[in-house]
Amino acid sequence: MRAVVLNCTLKPSPETSSTEALARVVIAELEKGGATVDLVRLVDLNIKPGVESDMGEGDDWPGVREKILAANILIVATPTWLGQQSSVCMRALERMDALIGETDDSGRPVAFGKVAGVVITGNEDGAHHIVGTVSQALIDIGFTVPGHSWTYWHLGPGVGPDYVETDKGHDYSDRVGRNAARNLLAVARVLTPETFPVPESGD
Repeated sequence: MRAVVLNCTLKPSPETSSTEALARVVIAELEKGGATVDLVRLVDLNIKPGVESDMGEGDDWPGVREKILAANILIVATPTWLGQQSSVCMRALERMDALIGETDDSGRPVAFGKVAGVVITGNEDGAHHIVGTVSQALIDIGFTVPGHSWTYWHLGPGVGPDYVETDKGHDYSDRVGRNAARNLLAVARVLTPETFPVPESGD
């Protein structure tokens, strides 16, 4: 079982990322369940704008795409800014748009048989909106999004401490994150491309 987590923080390494900190709670549970997890901080890469799998010279997205296609589980982890997912998250979703038109050797969409979840942090409300927006995009691409496959942490509207700066709200967010990991693993073990019939020519 393989998983990839796209950390869509705006902070380049080695800056501390609250989004990564909460994502690592989910990662620990995935690893406990036997998964191998690859964590990618997208802002450290040159992810060019566009909706193609490869936008040409210097584009680092093809390597990320390979990790996504090799994984059974995808987790999109994003901070909240102005009540929305980060611009890095939106760019990742835009680049994954190319997967909609791609099929495997059997004619199945390449995202079929893969499950996806969402991790969100921030000091502003908007978590449920982001869960809905990101999940719908992933569903459009072909991922299966199980129930309770997300977790979030925030302290309501306005400025305040980050996830890594306070213990407030961690019990809930961490518990939900561990449950999300368990649900993702359970569905990923059942849902494989082989469970989908091969489409007839012309379908």
